[in-house]
Amino acid sequence: MGIKSLYTRIVLTFIGVIVVSLVIASIASTLLFRDTFTHKLENSLLSNGKQIIQTYRSSVGTELVSFMNNVSSISIYAIQLFDASGKPLLEEGTEPVVPGMERIRHVLAGSEARGIENEGRYPMVGLPFEVNGKSYALFVMLKNNEMWMQSNKEVNTEMLTVFLVGSILILAAARFIVKPLLRLRDAAGRMAKGQFDVQIRTNRQDEIGQLNASFNEMALELAQLDRMRREFVANVSHEIQSPLTSISGFAKAMKQKRMSEESRMYYLTIIEEESDRLSRLSHNLLRLSSLQHDRHPVQPVAFRLDEQLRKVVIALELQWSGKEIEVELDLEPVTVQADEDQLSQVWTNLLGNAIKFTPVGGKVHIRAYLDGHSAVVRITDNGIGIPEDQRTDIFKPFHKVDKARDRAVSGNGLGLSIVKQILDKHEGEIRVDGEAGGGSIFTVRLPLRKDL
Repeated sequence: MGIKSLYTRIVLTFIGVIVVSLVIASIASTLLFRDTFTHKLENSLLSNGKQIIQTYRSSVGTELVSFMNNVSSISIYAIQLFDASGKPLLEEGTEPVVPGMERIRHVLAGSEARGIENEGRYPMVGLPFEVNGKSYALFVMLKNNEMWMQSNKEVNTEMLTVFLVGSILILAAARFIVKPLLRLRDAAGRMAKGQFDVQIRTNRQDEIGQLNASFNEMALELAQLDRMRREFVANVSHEIQSPLTSISGFAKAMKQKRMSEESRMYYLTIIEEESDRLSRLSHNLLRLSSLQHDRHPVQPVAFRLDEQLRKVVIALELQWSGKEIEVELDLEPVTVQADEDQLSQVWTNLLGNAIKFTPVGGKVHIRAYLDGHSAVVRITDNGIGIPEDQRTDIFKPFHKVDKARDRAVSGNGLGLSIVKQILDKHEGEIRVDGEAGGGSIFTVRLPLRKDL
């Protein structure tokens, strides 16, 4: 596992934080408590020095230098005795007591001394006293700085314990953090290879749990998009292959020399119809792609919606009159701000579908009215209707209610997809109601806005 891995970086970062924190804490504690500790230790040294002097004075007939050497050898204190000339009188131990001459003179003059620099040893005190009229200076310090070193040892042990325990906990915590991310990485790798059925199970409610949930949602959406892509390719292939097969078959049939003129015209009519079907498919695919990629942005203008609907009805007269369909109009004067050409395509597709799926002698009703801040257009027919379980799918490309794709009903399943794309660009809504076998009701709602 290299330094580039997230696990290693997290561990090193946390260990670095612990080390820096311990160093800062050590420096801060030293700065904050050193003076207090030094003062208490000096008081202890002064008290013990006075006790040594008092013990000597209570020992009648004891020689001074011999007594002080004995005390130095058996106590935890390193001591040195200086006479009035500043000459050391005691044997040098493993911890030599070497105060400066100015300090020695200061003590011999009768004053106590604190805060004595002693080659980094810490700390030392000096006490004056007299014996038989002679002045002496007694300097006391800890051997090997035992109390100080013991205190430092305890502090260092605690810091080392904190570091080791913290490092172990960090290793476990980092693995706990990184493990779900590694699962996400592996899942993303499988998804990159086209396996969109990846789902990560987790009970976590934190940010990583939310990331897992978002990943699962993304995987479902990508799986759906992949399924739609496959269906789209299959549908396009079917829609193209079907007319091409017809054209190829009837073109080969026309090569026969013995064929009546009536049969020839019939075959030519079929070839023409299938060619028109291919042309419409190509046109709709290009239009749908253009809308999806926003190649033709909305160009809003103000126009009368009711007048536009009348023009569309007139343009499709040959279709509804050929099936003897009764078209009823209930149009209130409504002015909208929208792309006129794109909305005309919406009404053409919706009315065309209503006519297509309404039986001969049926009825289509078109109503337009204002509802608050929206313009509403409702197209009702008494045709074959749309099953409720398919109403959310009819706006997908190539979706057809007639699964058998009966050639008697022309169309390639792109009309409603184009309608949905146009209405989305206009921030509009479309809803379908009705019952299978009882007709359909398409309701379009457009916001009344001055700009888009």
